[in-house]
Amino acid sequence: MLVVGLGNPGREYAANRHNLGYMVADELARRHGGSWRSKFSGQLAELRVDGARVALLKPETYMNESGTSVGAAARFFKLDPADVLVVHDEGDFDLARMQARLGGGLAGHNGLRSIAQHLGTQDFLRLRVGVGRPERGDPRPLADYVLSDFEPFDDVEGIVARAADAVETLVADGLDEAQRRFN
Repeated sequence: MLVVGLGNPGREYAANRHNLGYMVADELARRHGGSWRSKFSGQLAELRVDGARVALLKPETYMNESGTSVGAAARFFKLDPADVLVVHDEGDFDLARMQARLGGGLAGHNGLRSIAQHLGTQDFLRLRVGVGRPERGDPRPLADYVLSDFEPFDDVEGIVARAADAVETLVADGLDEAQRRFN
């Protein structure tokens, strides 16, 4: 399985809501002793989760071109789109709400649009992790909001840990079990 954590490269984006996928990939690498190397226009770590081979990928093409990196990795590992799991922020969900699913719409997410274009289908796995929306009175559009840092009270460590647990469950026990436990 290829687990893709979406985000933007660069120190200035590291703590952004839009980089939640990167944070989850980093947590999985930490838990399973993965080390990062440059490959497929991104950072790749190969590891085992509950005996299953997993490639973690953090595309460094910026969000809107993530498909370039994901498509190259999927072709290299000879994976069907259904064996690609994309972990990404979801502005339509309350903070920390999660949903694992196969396929679905793109909801205006340019990273997902790019991946669907390069995989030739929208039928890939997703773990949508809620980052919320600007609160009432906050004039920022959603795009600016997700490109801002989490607030200190948001418990980012807890959200990332739970999302990593969801990925591990999906890899070890399948989509149905991940949905039962985390959706």
